[in-house]
Amino acid sequence: MKKLNKYIGVCLLAIALSSCHKDLDLKPTNDVTADVAYKDFKGYTSSFARLYGSLTLTSTSGPNNSDLGGLDAGTSDFLRLFWNAQELTTDEAACAWLNDPGISGLDYLDFDDSNPMLRGLYTRCVYSATLVNEFLRESTDAKLAERGISDADKKEIAYYRAEARFLRAYNYWVLLDLFGNPPFVTEETSVGKVSPPQIKRAELFAYIEKELLEVAVQLKGAKQNVYGRVDQVAAWGLLARLYLNAEVYLGAGNKKYTEAITFAEKVLNSGYSLGTNYRELFYADNDVNNPEFIFYLPYDGTKTQSKGGTTYLINAAIDATMHPTSFGVPGGGWAGNRTRDNIATIFGDYSGATDKRAMFHLNTSVKIEDIAVYKQGLAVTKFRNVNKDGKTAPPAAEGFVASVDFPLIRLAEMNLIYAEATLRGGSGGSLAKALDYVNKLRVRAYGNNSGNLTNLSLDDILNERVKELYWEGFRRSDLIRYGKFTGDNYLWPFKGGVLAGQAVAGYRTLFPLPASDIIANSNLVQNPGYN
Repeated sequence: MKKLNKYIGVCLLAIALSSCHKDLDLKPTNDVTADVAYKDFKGYTSSFARLYGSLTLTSTSGPNNSDLGGLDAGTSDFLRLFWNAQELTTDEAACAWLNDPGISGLDYLDFDDSNPMLRGLYTRCVYSATLVNEFLRESTDAKLAERGISDADKKEIAYYRAEARFLRAYNYWVLLDLFGNPPFVTEETSVGKVSPPQIKRAELFAYIEKELLEVAVQLKGAKQNVYGRVDQVAAWGLLARLYLNAEVYLGAGNKKYTEAITFAEKVLNSGYSLGTNYRELFYADNDVNNPEFIFYLPYDGTKTQSKGGTTYLINAAIDATMHPTSFGVPGGGWAGNRTRDNIATIFGDYSGATDKRAMFHLNTSVKIEDIAVYKQGLAVTKFRNVNKDGKTAPPAAEGFVASVDFPLIRLAEMNLIYAEATLRGGSGGSLAKALDYVNKLRVRAYGNNSGNLTNLSLDDILNERVKELYWEGFRRSDLIRYGKFTGDNYLWPFKGGVLAGQAVAGYRTLFPLPASDIIANSNLVQNPGYN
């Protein structure tokens, strides 16, 4: 059982307390008054746990329920929604389930403001930010004094508050990247029936930047927190990502590549290190001796059950002909997601014989000519619910199997951010060091220096990001930053809804705000192109 998930159950997150099993039946805080929910340190711990839990579970009341109204529970967890938005809209993934609401709009890059997948992701992020706001209001110095919290517990709650602010900043980063101009509330916002104001993208960028810079000095030091909770390195990593994409968020000419280099290098020098075996990063025991994951979603087949998370990534990527037991799947797989042939072309040899990062299974064909036929396209075998010794992680029930933790920030991304920001002209970066950082990834992938590059271009780095980070939720953002997501200078099968691919209007670099929220909140103005 994973160290973190000894606590997670209904309480959602382990804080590594020896008595945690006694506290698993705590009620969600929105079902009780604040004075009851936060009456003691145990209550604060439970409420804090729920902030992390909102990213890993569909609901506090079990896998068949959802915190989000109007969305099937199985599709309402954060990772499944985020992954679909970031991957199905690109050349990295396609889903055969065209009859599922919202899937075809993502597959064909012709989504609208009623897409339930996008509405779910937007709502999940707003909901998670709202939970943080409540926690921060209830954990002020005045509230802690009023409730008689001890000085020792106040010190730990101060770390809770810093982590809560990081989690809120991450959720707002998702909204910044995907939706641009969302509604915006903090703990300072009045609680009541007043509709939240809309924040513009540039203002939201500034807010996230400020929050991350502030909490980076308040979070625990590098590798000083318990498994599953973030430290200051996570804040540095998200800042590096934020700065790398500054021209997308703020407009051309608003370059922050120097800052991206600075914070990527802070992460690279923080004490985290690359794992020795790439494939083992995505096995069920990837919580053990993993020096690379900085911010991640912890899953356990017996404690964090849902049909989202890595349960979704594993099951949807295989079918009954692919020996499901070798993936730690007791059923036959769901036969949904696979990759489009552009990715096979980028890898060249997709068998994994040279570059060990290439983890694919050839079904009927590499090419997809009918997106509804799962057998067309390469199946991705990157995530497996087995330990590195080959033994299956114990599932609680068929369909709720995954114990594979999912990385949201890992060290290898920082190697690539440093290299790209340097090539884009950031000050303080070294081209020789950038090349070395990329080649460190390739040495791990090839097992030796036979795959090393002797020079770097921006296209080299984009291709290296595919090979290192595929199916980890980066591709949409990467293609946008490189100017290849819309338009016709880069096409992939069924981009724009046709087999050969076709140009897509530039406004689709932002998703629409959900029509239901536009109707409910008169402060919101829809993103251009969706009216």
